[in-house]
Amino acid sequence: MSTASPGRGSALPARLPWPGLLALSAAAFTAVMTELLPAGLLPAIAPDLGVSESRVGYLVTGYAAASFGAAVPLTAVLRGLPRRPVLTGALLGLACANALVAVSSSYALTFAARLLAGAMGGTLWAMLAGYAARMVPAERRGRAIAIVLAGITLALSLGVPAGTALAGAAGWRAAFAVPASLALLLAGWVRWRVPGFPGEARHARVPLLRVAARPGIRPVLAVTLFLLLGHQVMYTYVAPFAAHAGFARTGLLLAVFGSATVAGIWLTGVLIDRRPRGTLLAALGLCTAVLLVLGLAAGRPPVLVGAVALWGVAFGGAPTLIQTALVDVSGPADADVATALQTTVYNAGIAAGSLAGGLALDSGGPAVLPWTALPLVAVALTTVAVARRYAFPAVRHGAPPAVGRGPGAPGGRSVRPEPYREKGHAPW
Repeated sequence: MSTASPGRGSALPARLPWPGLLALSAAAFTAVMTELLPAGLLPAIAPDLGVSESRVGYLVTGYAAASFGAAVPLTAVLRGLPRRPVLTGALLGLACANALVAVSSSYALTFAARLLAGAMGGTLWAMLAGYAARMVPAERRGRAIAIVLAGITLALSLGVPAGTALAGAAGWRAAFAVPASLALLLAGWVRWRVPGFPGEARHARVPLLRVAARPGIRPVLAVTLFLLLGHQVMYTYVAPFAAHAGFARTGLLLAVFGSATVAGIWLTGVLIDRRPRGTLLAALGLCTAVLLVLGLAAGRPPVLVGAVALWGVAFGGAPTLIQTALVDVSGPADADVATALQTTVYNAGIAAGSLAGGLALDSGGPAVLPWTALPLVAVALTTVAVARRYAFPAVRHGAPPAVGRGPGAPGGRSVRPEPYREKGHAPW
């Protein structure tokens, strides 16, 4: 596997670099499991730390807030450093944070450890999609990003439900020891099988504000924000909502959701290079319909389980579709910066969504959660419908018509749309 930076005359591998992509996917798995694990453990953690379930939900809020605050400044500070050591360091930091949560008996210390985990997670998310894009030719970019972000699906379908089940058998602290161990092992895997890329030279860095101002960036960020706001209102408090609906088996419900996301990511992999816009519209439309059903008929357990399964299918592919759109409009060379912006917005959505869900739960009870989430997801759907020129076109900007031609290939051409070229910078 070549470790030279694309765009410097090096040929990228003809086959997908599976060991490296799977390592990045495992990093995504570990970050998502770390972030969302408290959602399935609210009843177990609350009495042990001496706080209410809504305050345990704020452990998700704290993680997201730290990612929100740290992603852009840390990415800016670390842009000039070699990429692989930065990735390894973020994984080691994530391991330390999870280990602290596993041994802490204080809510304050647990919350501080979650802030550290959020900062490390924000650094990871700012790198993963751009790293994958640099490892493959342009015509394979969407699939490579889908493989890496499949770690989200596996975390939802296996990681969080398995962590919830482990907590029931061995205690919630054991559940946090798992991502701590995974992150530690992953640091070695990344060092062994992920290619090294140089940092950005100071003269070649495109300013952050110029990246943010590119056509298409802001609509993608808006969709990210409103989708995560609506999603997190429901997902963070799925345990009390399920109990309200007469279905107290939260672990099973999370497993249904997570398993359904596998179908969502599979469908996305099939359709992303052919019908990206239609696929995303369908996914967000289905999310909107599910929230309506949950608001009207969640008291019937079969309806609840079926709606959660459809929610998983719809949400499963959304992160890949949105992040691929972002890399297409930013270009892989500036993907770290664009993804740092998205990580900030993404985690603002998670933090605000879990906070809004906690406030709604305290003031109106579980029944109001779907009605709180519904208008937020509807805004995301409307934004995709309107932003069809740059952000969410019918054909991906990064999918070249000529097979085997792309940046880094001999005689290849850039596929970044002409308006997004920066004077004096290579398209990659």
